[in-house]
Amino acid sequence: MNDAAPAPTPAPRRRARVRAPELIGKGGWLNTGGKELTLADLRGKCVVVDFWTFCCINCLHVLDELRELEEKHRDTLVIVGVHSPKFVHEAEHQAVVDAVERYEVHHPVLDDPELATWKQYAVRAWPTLVVIDPEGYVVAQHAGEGHANAIRTLVEELEAEHAAKGTLRRGDGPYVPPEPVATDLRFPGKAVLLGNGNFLVSDTTRHQLVELDADGETVVRRIGDGEFREPQGLALLPDGKVVVADTVNHALRTFDPATGAIERIAGTGKQWWQGSPTSGPALDVDLSSPWDVAWWQGKVWIAMAGVHQVWTYDPETGTVQVAAGTTNEGLVDGPAGEAWFAQPSGLAATEDRLWIADSETSAVRWIDTDGAVHTAVGTGLFDFGHRDGAADQALLQHPLGVTALPDGSVAVADTYNHALRRFDPATGEVTTLATDLREPSDAVLVGDEIVVVESARHRLTRLRLPEEAVQVEAVAHRTQREATEVAPGRLRLDVVFQAPTGQKLDQRYGPSTRLLVSSTPPELLLDGEGTGTDLFRELALNPALTEGVLHVSAMAASCDDDPANEYPACHVHQQDWGVPVRLTETGATRLPLILAGMDA
Repeated sequence: MNDAAPAPTPAPRRRARVRAPELIGKGGWLNTGGKELTLADLRGKCVVVDFWTFCCINCLHVLDELRELEEKHRDTLVIVGVHSPKFVHEAEHQAVVDAVERYEVHHPVLDDPELATWKQYAVRAWPTLVVIDPEGYVVAQHAGEGHANAIRTLVEELEAEHAAKGTLRRGDGPYVPPEPVATDLRFPGKAVLLGNGNFLVSDTTRHQLVELDADGETVVRRIGDGEFREPQGLALLPDGKVVVADTVNHALRTFDPATGAIERIAGTGKQWWQGSPTSGPALDVDLSSPWDVAWWQGKVWIAMAGVHQVWTYDPETGTVQVAAGTTNEGLVDGPAGEAWFAQPSGLAATEDRLWIADSETSAVRWIDTDGAVHTAVGTGLFDFGHRDGAADQALLQHPLGVTALPDGSVAVADTYNHALRRFDPATGEVTTLATDLREPSDAVLVGDEIVVVESARHRLTRLRLPEEAVQVEAVAHRTQREATEVAPGRLRLDVVFQAPTGQKLDQRYGPSTRLLVSSTPPELLLDGEGTGTDLFRELALNPALTEGVLHVSAMAASCDDDPANEYPACHVHQQDWGVPVRLTETGATRLPLILAGMDA
C-alpha cells in the first residue's frame, strides 16, 4: 500500500494571448451557405486561420496536411481559410470560387482581395497558420509547412483546457458544401496526344485520367479508380506508355493505353523534405508535388514544383536525381546546381532545349544540353502583367504550360492572363496568340492547330495558330504586399521557433536548424548573406539603397521528447519568406519572422 499523496495534475502551460482581430474581406464568405461569419460565431471552438493563396504550392501542401486534423476534431475545431492573393487574377472572386472547388477545400473560406485581414494579423508569408482559442485569443502562429503535428498537439491541449473551464462548444461547424456541377472534365490540368489520335487528359479534381476522342469532346474511357490524386503532367514515352505526374501522391506512374495497366515508377508516396535523399532507386526516394513531365535526352524530366527544382527519372537504371535547382525559391540563372526556380509547372522539349514555365516568377526559362539554366522572359517573384514586345521587358502572369512549336518558338499557357502567348528566340519577341481563355494550363499541337486545356472552363479548346499577333493593352503589376520599413545599417533578423509541447530540437546529428539569407538586389546586403545554423542573424543594409527584398529560408527539426523512446517521431518545419523592405531612418532595427510560436 502506498500512502504517498498523489502527484498534482500539471497546470496548463501558460501562453501569450492576444485578442484575435475580426475576419474581414470584401470578397465575402464561401462554403458557409451564404452566411457571413464573425469571430463571435466561432466562440467556443478552436479555430485555425489558414492564410493561403491558390498559386502557392506550399499552401496546397498545407491544405493536405490539415485534412486529417480537420476530420479528427470536426466537432471542436473550425479551420477558416483566408484567401490572400499574390497575383491580380487571384483577387477575382470567381477565381477563388474555382480554386476552393479545384483543391477540395472543405471549410469556410474568406475572400480577402485587399489583404485586409492579412494586415490585421501582421502576416508576412504564404502559408501562415494562426491558432485562436475558444475564448477568441491568438495563442500560436506558424509559417510554412510541417506544422500539422504541432497544431494537433495544441488543439488537444486547448480542448482539455477549455472543456475543464466550460468554454468549449462541441457540435457541427459552419461548413456548408456547395452544390456539385456535372461536366465531363473538372479542372483538367494537362493533355497529351496519343498514338491513335485521341487525347489523354488529366482530370485533376476528379483524380482520374480521361481519354477523349480526336474531336476533343467525346469521352472514350476514364482511367484510374483510387490510383491518382490530383494528377497533372503527362508525357508520351518511346514505348507508347504515358508517364503521369501524380502530383498529390508525390509520385510518377505509367499508364499503358494498350492494356490499361497503371504502375508506380518513382516516389514513395511521401513528400520530400530537406535532408531526404536527392538521388537513388526511384521507388525509394521521396518526391514533392511533381507538376509536369517531359521526355528529353533519354530521360523523363520532372518539374518538381514542391521544391523548386527539376529532377530526372532514368528508365534504364530505375533511378531519380536532382538535375537543376537548389530548393531556394527565386530566379537565378547559371549552372544547374546553382540555379533557382520558383514552382516550375510546365515542360516542353526540343532537340537542344528543355523549356520551363516557372510559374511563381511569371517566367519562361530553359535548360541547355550542357545543363545551364537561362531565362527568356521574366524578372523575379514580384513583377508580372500582360505586356508584349522585347522579351527583356515583356510580362506574363503565372504561366503553367509551355508547348514547343515547329518553327523553334514556344507557346505559353499564360494562365492568370487567360491567354496563349508566344516567345520566339529568333527575334527575342513575345506576342499574344489568343485571349479570352479561362486559366489555360497546357496546350497540344495537332497539325496546324493548337488545342488548349482551358482548366477553369473544364474543356479542351481548339484554335488555329494565327499568323498575326493579337493586339492587347499592356499592363504591369507588382505584388501588392506593403513593404516593411527598416532602418539602414544594422538589422537584427530573428526567426521565432518554439518546439511544440512534448518535443525538443533534434540535436542527435548536429544542429537541427538552418537559416539562409540573400537579397534582391544583391547590393542590399552589405553583411549577413549566406547559410548558417542559428535562427538569428545580424544584417547590414546598404544605406545607398531605398528598397529591396530580403529572401529568408528557415528550417527546424523537432522530435518527440521521450527518453524511453529509442526512435522518436521527428517533424520538419520550414518556410521561405520574400520580405519587401523600404529603408528609412525611422524604420525598425529588428525583423521578426515567426516560423512557429509567438514573438515575445
